[in-house]
Amino acid sequence: MGTAWTSASAIDQWNSIPHETMVAMDLDGDFAKRHLVNPTLLRMLGPLPGRRVLDAGCGQGYMSRMLARRGAEVVGVEPADTLFGYATRREAELRQDIRYVQADLTRPPALGEPFDAVVCSMVLQSIPDWRAAMRACVAALRPGGLFVFAVNHPAFENLWGTWREHGEYRLSRYLTGYDMPQRYATDFHRPLSAYFNEVVALGCALVEVAEPALDARVAREAEPTMPGITAYVDLPAFLIVAARAGG
Repeated sequence: MGTAWTSASAIDQWNSIPHETMVAMDLDGDFAKRHLVNPTLLRMLGPLPGRRVLDAGCGQGYMSRMLARRGAEVVGVEPADTLFGYATRREAELRQDIRYVQADLTRPPALGEPFDAVVCSMVLQSIPDWRAAMRACVAALRPGGLFVFAVNHPAFENLWGTWREHGEYRLSRYLTGYDMPQRYATDFHRPLSAYFNEVVALGCALVEVAEPALDARVAREAEPTMPGITAYVDLPAFLIVAARAGG
């Protein structure tokens, strides 16, 4: 990474996210979450009624709310003031019995009994010390609990942008880490091997790896207002992994 990032400096960027953006994502996130990430995460998790689930890096809380609607007992952890504030206000309105905790995912407080599952959706690529965050996620699980995480696919991180510009995907570097400025904050590139090797080093057994493709019909319908989105039909924008904790 080109900048001497700290957890605090990375977290602070997210306080610039506009309120209207959080409102637009309230129900189930954005287009990509709705059509690619969420369906795969929820399928990997399986039935949720009565299960204790940690939403690690819950942002404005849309995933926590989705999990609660499906019967899970949810705890959401989020460090950024703006996102945490929105999540807690929505909980006060909806009363879904979601417990939100404001904390850095690399140094979470005690969260009570171990969790049946931990979901970390589109979070790890935004954390400088991602290994500490992943370690905290796995440590929060009961033996045999399920860890499910989603990240931008490390081999196709700028898929939509380069497809719009060139009509094909182009990649100039992959193996070394680097910063990737985004609309509201910075993501950090790591190769696939980094994520997989860390999961294994933490004693987890891989259950499934998914690289979801966008439905061609959905892509065709969206293309007029989202030029280049058809790239998601044949190339994976996201990597989603399910792993089971040891012990």
